[in-house]
Amino acid sequence: MANKLMRLLRGTPVVPVVRLTGAIGFSTSLSPGITMATSAKLLDRAFAVKKAKAVAIVINSPGGSPVQSHLIYQRIRMLAAEKKKKVIAFVEDVAASGGYMIACAADEIVVDPSSIVGSIGVISASFGFDRAIKKIGISRRVHTAGDHKMSLDPFRPEKPDDVRRLKALQKDIHEMFIALVKKSRGKKLNGPEKTLFSGEFWVGEQGVKYGLADRLGEIKTVLRERYGKDVETPLIAPSSSWFSKKTPGVSLESDWAATLISAIEARAMWSRYGL
Repeated sequence: MANKLMRLLRGTPVVPVVRLTGAIGFSTSLSPGITMATSAKLLDRAFAVKKAKAVAIVINSPGGSPVQSHLIYQRIRMLAAEKKKKVIAFVEDVAASGGYMIACAADEIVVDPSSIVGSIGVISASFGFDRAIKKIGISRRVHTAGDHKMSLDPFRPEKPDDVRRLKALQKDIHEMFIALVKKSRGKKLNGPEKTLFSGEFWVGEQGVKYGLADRLGEIKTVLRERYGKDVETPLIAPSSSWFSKKTPGVSLESDWAATLISAIEARAMWSRYGL
């Protein structure tokens, strides 16, 4: 520790690293993910390193909540402007959908040839159980105030009006996503909009050709090439406390059913990209 401090004092270049891994908005004990709550302090600490040459953000996410994705994007851009620091995103297995939105907060996006990027679209998936409960003789009893309070209830037949409203919401979110990518990537984008914004995704090499990423590479090689072989890359990790450690017979996660469902949903998101 003392040696590292001495190197920093002598002017060794420093690029703090923040890792954002998992589905966005799905953060449970069984399936840790990315949320604004789990990311904000890490980002604040990384950008607070005064002599940092840049901030590196390593992303490995299949996407998730558009709101959480956008909040994290905004936090990165705000800190970059305040601290006047360049941001470099390094994509591991995947930065798709909301994961790609977060990557767009960087000034430069670096991918592996086999990384997956893109999926600039909006998806909503669920199940319909109305025939199943009717078959086994279960009646659904729900009382609401508001004509559309039960829209898209999975235990009732799907209504065309409900689907139309959902698609209208998806269209608005998709247009916001497209505008964000255009603003972030600008003239770097190199491909027909109908293709780029279709929800399709590509490997890293094709992503570079389309302008969705800037170059191929990996974090250590790129940062040494950019800032010298002595560059320090401290990982900004979450703080641990005695209370957060596992204690026999004590569980901080009370709703295991909800946790398990969230873990399954997150697993399904990864599976979409063959991971």
